[in-house]
Amino acid sequence: MTVPEAASPPVENPVVTSRASWRDSLAVYLQPRVLIVLLLGFSSGLPLALAGSTLLIWMRESGVDLGTIGLFALVGTPYTLKFLWAPLTDALHVPFFTRRFGRRRGWLVFSQLLLIAAILLLALTDPARSPWFVALAALLVAATSSTQDIVVDAFRVESLPESEQAAGMASYVAAYRIGMLVSTAGALFVVSGFEGAGISRASAWMWGYAVMAALVLIGTVTALSATEPGQSARVETATQAETAVARVLHAAAGAFSEFLTRKNALAALAFVVLFKFTDAFSGTMTAPFVIDLGFSRNDYAAIVKGVGLAATLIGGFAGGFVARRYPLAASLWIGGVLQAIANLAFSWLALVGVNEWALALAITAENFTSAIGTVIFVAYLSALCRNPLHTATQYALLTALAAVGRTYLSSGAGYVAKAVGWPLFFVICVVVAVPSLILLAWLQRRGHFDGLQTRV
Repeated sequence: MTVPEAASPPVENPVVTSRASWRDSLAVYLQPRVLIVLLLGFSSGLPLALAGSTLLIWMRESGVDLGTIGLFALVGTPYTLKFLWAPLTDALHVPFFTRRFGRRRGWLVFSQLLLIAAILLLALTDPARSPWFVALAALLVAATSSTQDIVVDAFRVESLPESEQAAGMASYVAAYRIGMLVSTAGALFVVSGFEGAGISRASAWMWGYAVMAALVLIGTVTALSATEPGQSARVETATQAETAVARVLHAAAGAFSEFLTRKNALAALAFVVLFKFTDAFSGTMTAPFVIDLGFSRNDYAAIVKGVGLAATLIGGFAGGFVARRYPLAASLWIGGVLQAIANLAFSWLALVGVNEWALALAITAENFTSAIGTVIFVAYLSALCRNPLHTATQYALLTALAAVGRTYLSSGAGYVAKAVGWPLFFVICVVVAVPSLILLAWLQRRGHFDGLQTRV
């Protein structure tokens, strides 16, 4: 009796729904909160190369020996260990800043001002005369930059509603990449411009870093323009009777205990370690593979910085669309399968040989699917960190755990490639994704995702 009524409307409704859905999916990126996160992503991505690859070029041009330059890889240690001081950002008030701007915004502005000071200090150093003073200044840049990352992550998770989390993360990833590009290629262009204007090389590098320090103000102005997450007031009320030390201890302990008391917590932690392992395992050997195949260094750099960057940015927004359209578990399946299968493009490239179009296609496939997987994965991590008492600490811990696959489990990739050859190596990179997919199925069957946001 009701069949005709149910059958007639769908002739037009799917079109209307689809159009509305597409419009909604695009419009969410223009929401003020998402735009705030986008600009903060730029501010987070900017400092990374200033204490890394850009600094190493400056040191090499200044005549610093390769052995000393190699040791500067250790400058990045704060990015790995940032979870150790994350409880401070959750629990402590920064004099004046917290009272004036709020719990999260106060820490944001404070860390950004410290970051500007650290970059300016690095700008005033002389790698030729005092490389170890350069190392100290670079370490300060890395420490203040990683502190900013801690607070930005917590601010993003707490300030965005569920419907905007994926869009916020996609915007953050895109802007982060652009920030990195500005502090690598952009910084080198600025230094070259100063040199072209007749300024000495040493002064050109100093002013180049000063310009990069000024760009951090984009993040500062953004933080000042933002509104404090509504959860901050509730946290302040809940912890006002505690001492500063007690708040720090509770933030640190609570981040562990609150997570470990959840159902299937250990399986979820294993999933966090393994989900991006397929990316890390292949990514470790991508550059050596391309050079080994016969491409020039310039071929690889041009395609990665050009086509690869574009694919990453588009993939990030595609990941945001997927995560917004589908439940979290389904989104993880899409991201996990795509990022694994994309490795086969490199197996195909190994058989094709030196062909720039084939290389561009392989890099595009890898970067596009990896970005989709990254955005969906971070949406999952964000969904796990919903207690405002220790958002920063818990998120920093989870990202540190996720780095285990990237840093340690993938360290044997070179031996595998040497033993089996390039075509089979990238097939193995697909296979190493299987444990994470098995865990995903196991967690899904046991209702792990039912307790999280069904849609992000």
